[in-house]
Amino acid sequence: MKRFTSIIALFTLLFIGMSCENDDENNVSSDLEVQNFIWKGLNAYYLWQQEIPDLADTRFSSQEQLNAFLEGKDPEELFYSGLLNDYPNVDQYSWIVDDYIALSQQLNEGISGTNGVEFGLVFETGSDSDIYGYVKYIIPGSDAAGKNIQRGDIFHAVNGSPLTTGNYRQLLFMTNSYTLNLADYNNGIPTDNGISVDLTISEVQENPILTSSVIEVSDKKIGYIMYNGFTNAFDTQLNDVFGSFKSDGITDLVVDLRYNPGGSVRTATYLASMITGQFNDELFIQERWNDKWQTYFEENRPDLIINNFVDQIEGASSINSLTLSKVVILTTESSASASELVINGLKPYIDVTTIGETTEGKIFGSVTLYDSDNYRIDDANPNHTWAMQPLVLEVQNKLGENQINGITPDILFPENRGNLGILGQATEPLLERAISFITTGNRGLSIKKGIETKEITNSKRETQTGSNMYFDKELFLNELF
Repeated sequence: MKRFTSIIALFTLLFIGMSCENDDENNVSSDLEVQNFIWKGLNAYYLWQQEIPDLADTRFSSQEQLNAFLEGKDPEELFYSGLLNDYPNVDQYSWIVDDYIALSQQLNEGISGTNGVEFGLVFETGSDSDIYGYVKYIIPGSDAAGKNIQRGDIFHAVNGSPLTTGNYRQLLFMTNSYTLNLADYNNGIPTDNGISVDLTISEVQENPILTSSVIEVSDKKIGYIMYNGFTNAFDTQLNDVFGSFKSDGITDLVVDLRYNPGGSVRTATYLASMITGQFNDELFIQERWNDKWQTYFEENRPDLIINNFVDQIEGASSINSLTLSKVVILTTESSASASELVINGLKPYIDVTTIGETTEGKIFGSVTLYDSDNYRIDDANPNHTWAMQPLVLEVQNKLGENQINGITPDILFPENRGNLGILGQATEPLLERAISFITTGNRGLSIKKGIETKEITNSKRETQTGSNMYFDKELFLNELF
């Protein structure tokens, strides 16, 4: 009886002041099903719903009025027009897709179309229009993995056309194959070296654990892991790496999140619990939803908006916790969302030293909404495969803190495009700096950012998921509906 009363209370709260609830679905024509789903999903869940006039609970008094508003609207245009867009408060992270099967593969399994070159794009020194790319790493098993291209390579043209702010998206992100024209770095003004590489996109599952090792220096045993995405499908492998660290008796840990744009909050919670272990069941991060959801949670289910440290991977083995009291984390401006969440969530508990660059500043999370009565994939409308990933909450640590402008590094040490080094080797510049800090405790002088350092964009940011932080909220939705 209590469960039934809670459900009725929730629906009353969500749709107060309007009579176009799901009971009126039969009044929605087939050509408005997608638009109806988009509007109602944003009205129910969007973080800034209360600030968008067209999403107000009192905007329409009947399904017929809503239908008239939706008539003739393109689904994508309807979705993006409903987002926060009041500069400088602009939502650049919510998105919608017309194929949720591909979306699920990318979010949960790390499967996507890629040629395997992960790169950043920056301005040539002294220019505000000419740009070049630098290779961050190559995805194993991809087309690029078998080609003559590697970390640290520079490219300045595609298919013979020099890269500029006006053409890079068309040349790099709107085709399935292209030729990269490589160049010598030349202090940020690349010069052609006559080498070219042909690349083709294919479907690849990227293991986010690019490399891991134990480095022994003096009396220290330093565990190192480069982790490039919080992907559910590799939770067990991540736990295995920490099991090896534990068996090896590491004294210190370097977690390399410099190219990690985010992903699953559940996996981020696992990683934080692997680093620690002594804080099981204590608050890791807390959530703040839109006004009507936040009110419901606080009054009825406050437990549903907190995420605690855990000692078990869901449906699998116990977490291999290191019970560390300190950790070093490497960051760049490509470190975002769930990467920032790990740093922010750990800071109230242990000594977290960040080395590198200021992170992106993505403090908002999303959930996947499908066209069904409870917005879950179960019983989703069989007439289409549209799904959306709107921002629905803000994350805060135990102290109610986050950094919307990014996390400033304790030791500023930007990457040198002309000397990236080999990832995982003790001589790689950022890792070498971390080892120096661990072994000496000396923070030293920060290296100032160069004029060419700021990225215009990067290959991960241009994907559909971008710097995404999503919540695995199916259990929560099952409970409420």
